[in-house]
Amino acid sequence: MEYSHRYHAYPTQEVAERLEHHLNVHRQLYNHVRWEYENSSEDDKPSEYDQNNKLPEWKRKWPVFGELHSKAAQATVARFYRNLSNLRKKKEKGYNVGRLKRQSPPEYRSVTYNQSGFDLDEKRDRDRFAYVRFSKIGLVKIRYHRQIPDHATIKEVTFKKETTGEWFVSFGLETDDATLPEKSDVDSLDASNSVGIDLGIQNYIHTSDGKTVDWLDLEDEYERLRREQRKLSRKEKGSNNYEKQRREVAKVKRHIRRKVLDYQHKITTWLVREYDAVFVEDLNVKGMLEQSHNARNKQDAAWRQFITLLEYKADLYGCHVVQVEAAGTTKECARCGVETAKPIWVREHSCPACGFETDRDANAAMNVLQRGFAELGLGWPESTPVETALPTDTDDFREVSAKRVIEAGSLGA
Repeated sequence: MEYSHRYHAYPTQEVAERLEHHLNVHRQLYNHVRWEYENSSEDDKPSEYDQNNKLPEWKRKWPVFGELHSKAAQATVARFYRNLSNLRKKKEKGYNVGRLKRQSPPEYRSVTYNQSGFDLDEKRDRDRFAYVRFSKIGLVKIRYHRQIPDHATIKEVTFKKETTGEWFVSFGLETDDATLPEKSDVDSLDASNSVGIDLGIQNYIHTSDGKTVDWLDLEDEYERLRREQRKLSRKEKGSNNYEKQRREVAKVKRHIRRKVLDYQHKITTWLVREYDAVFVEDLNVKGMLEQSHNARNKQDAAWRQFITLLEYKADLYGCHVVQVEAAGTTKECARCGVETAKPIWVREHSCPACGFETDRDANAAMNVLQRGFAELGLGWPESTPVETALPTDTDDFREVSAKRVIEAGSLGA
């Protein structure tokens, strides 16, 4: 299993200047790799292997490239080809995309050291600080708020400068699957230890067993963002005051991102600790954001990020997480399967075929749960009627507070 730990970094002014310099040189290397690729004939495009073999020649021709660590330089070449591969995948899916563009200084903000060229010193300082030594740069102090697990191997280290001007260091870790908790047997799953999740509109999530988690209130944060952006619009672009205000805007955006991420960490931790299996809709988030209505709220929900966190935590806590087809979960009756069209403002499910009535999102969550069982090759237990697995009184859902969910998820989030 691969995952990462991220730490706030506090380089000295001298080291920060060297970090800035290396960022700029790696940016130039990335742009040169792109230029070589773009200016080659269509039937003779260089591969990543070809470009790596040219690095010694480029270092002799342009001594500034010789200042870079060899593995870090190779990681920058790999970065271009990884971006190129992602672009091709989007084209294959029918997206109208162009070419990879040249990277400007504000856009290129991170450098990765792969396999070598770095060293973590956990004993140099006290009070939860440690140091990372980057080859040809020096020591970078980090707030070591959580230790690297003993059974984890550090595969790569990345330093990054955020738009706020802050520095961060991330460790790419790899853990042997044998050290992870064993997941419960699939045959032991039932409605009592499994849950379906509907990523909703009125509530952030709605579970098949009647729990809801409210939306995160970000109105105050967005009001502050609007104020700071208005101030930025009155500054002369390129001036010192503009740069200072740009950082203030970036800090507000960073605060919003962190608040959403913290919220998601707590919810996902609670889910994987509470249940043996979690089933969630496989949403086309990009398509949903392209719709004109409610796009900002959908973006704030960060549903794809939520699912990603849920999947990687499932391995850490021994929980099954399965994505199921999202189409029709709202229309389909959880009891009899008959589809009934519902406009977005209709919040109750009332089946004309079998008479089953419940909350709209509760019905969708139950459908997700049943599809999850089908995805794992399990049938819905005949001894578990839908009525007994799902509360039918909508007040039962609204009375459930998110406080207990968040408190439970905050342990080990």
